[in-house]
Amino acid sequence: MGRSHHFHLDQGGHSITVNVGPGRDSEIELLVNGKVIAYQKEHGPGMNLLTGELPDDPARLFRVRIREPRLVPTAPRCTLELDGVEHPMPERPDL
Repeated sequence: MGRSHHFHLDQGGHSITVNVGPGRDSEIELLVNGKVIAYQKEHGPGMNLLTGELPDDPARLFRVRIREPRLVPTAPRCTLELDGVEHPMPERPDL
């Protein structure tokens, strides 16, 4: 059984957080400024993608990629893509 993973990045005055539940059959949450804006019920090995928008004027679309290794049981990696630039999201310690 795995553990939960939490990724966080402050970008343009906004807080972006990704919570990946333990195990392959748990959920992924995407939060902006503490509010859930996207949710995926289950995640599997390989690439998982969630999209959202920052509440700017005009709104700025972004996506988050969560990569989970297929064969080796290691921690997932998370990347934010905003305005065509990729930003690695560091993992926070367990909350």
